[in-house]
Amino acid sequence: MLTKYLASFVLAGVLFAVSAVAQDAKPQHVAPEVAADGAITTLGARFPFSVYASKEALKRFQEMLVEDRNAPDFDGPVEATRAYYDKIDSSRVERMKKLYPVRIEALRIGGVPVDIVTAANVKTDTQRVLINLHWGGFLFGAGNGGLVESIPVASLSKITVISVDYRMGPEHTFPAASEDVEKVYRELLKRYKPQDIGLYGCSAGGALTAESVAWFASKKLPAPGAIGIFCAGVVGFGGDSAYVASLLNARPVPLESSMDLNALPYFHGIDMDNPLVLPGRSPAVLAKFPPTLLISGTRDEELSAVLRTEDLLTQAGVPTELHVWDGMWHRFFADPELPESKAAYAVMARFFDRHLGHALIAASKKS
Repeated sequence: MLTKYLASFVLAGVLFAVSAVAQDAKPQHVAPEVAADGAITTLGARFPFSVYASKEALKRFQEMLVEDRNAPDFDGPVEATRAYYDKIDSSRVERMKKLYPVRIEALRIGGVPVDIVTAANVKTDTQRVLINLHWGGFLFGAGNGGLVESIPVASLSKITVISVDYRMGPEHTFPAASEDVEKVYRELLKRYKPQDIGLYGCSAGGALTAESVAWFASKKLPAPGAIGIFCAGVVGFGGDSAYVASLLNARPVPLESSMDLNALPYFHGIDMDNPLVLPGRSPAVLAKFPPTLLISGTRDEELSAVLRTEDLLTQAGVPTELHVWDGMWHRFFADPELPESKAAYAVMARFFDRHLGHALIAASKKS
């Protein structure tokens, strides 16, 4: 059962669970003081909001603190959690459509529900395609959650983005999501060369991106041309950021380093040493990864996992590109008004344009 203590992390889409010992202890968490300037005082220390972050980010950070307090209890029906975050992402989608005009079409590919997102009123790239895997702790995020992560990238890159509504917990368990991504990928391989297909996702979607590459290899499928793992990694949850970022986000800090993905419904009873779940367990699996873009922020609980991922991929000989924004939190680029978000979108678009075949944008700049 997901407690409020655990829920504070899953609310951010972080893919981990605190051990049963920590849950049973029911620690006393003293609510931090949050000043008007975004500074957080807790455990006798004061943590000011980053001087390098934008004023828009400060405003949004303060709003998020309220959202965390109002979020539904994860012990309740999953429908309530899905509805809560879908409402937030629905607002983001409408704002994004005004900034990044796109066409959206709901279809099925290989029997899997998807949204096809294409830049509007411009010539689009028909020789390359992107697959997006949405956030949500393998519990929520379908539909609007995927559109939030697809709209700006499709608009800026001029590459069609296919947002996949993969199966999640508690209705399904691993490897249901990997199987769904495989079905979509197989269909796209009938039309596109593997080097012309990109795959990316944030949070749970970032973890699923890594899992999918490992899954493709196990099925003797070619790797995509490039991938993006955002606010997630190829390893389990842990490291300094699991503790430090919690303080900076005014959330409870885990009492011990034991983090167990099995507490999430999607991973119940699954072997966490399986590289199809955590590809970081196998250097041989990581060596099959294509060029990888990694994105995070200094207030992201997953930052340590992202940094460890960059290290492991580099050791495996995989080209990587790492971008970390100071003061930014988990999935910060979901809000399109932030200057940091706009910078992240540009990084994503440039990365896939550079690494996928038939570089449309690069060619147009030379002409």
